[in-house]
This record gives sequence, structure tokens and C-alpha cells, in this order.
Amino acid sequence: MWTAIAGIYGMNFQNMPELTWTYGYPGIWAVNLTLSFVLYRWFRRRGWL
Repeated sequence: MWTAIAGIYGMNFQNMPELTWTYGYPGIWAVNLTLSFVLYRWFRRRGWL
């Protein structure tokens, strides 16, 4: 997931919405961390980690 986000934003640097949004970067970090935590818990409960 983190690699996909880095790839997408790496290619579209001039069109990144968080450059103009007031809370853009904290919002992106919140989404990334939340998704990472949810995926970690999901994989952990299924015994994949």
C-alpha cells in the first residue's frame, strides 16, 4: 500500500491535492496510518503474520 501511494504521488507532483489543502498532509498521513493499522490487524487475526 505504501509503495502504491508513493508511486502515484511520485508521478503527479504538480497535481497533489494536499499542496493546496489546509490539512492535506495530515489527512493523507491519517488515511495511510489508518489503512496500515486495519490491514495489520486483519492479517494478524487471520494468522498471516
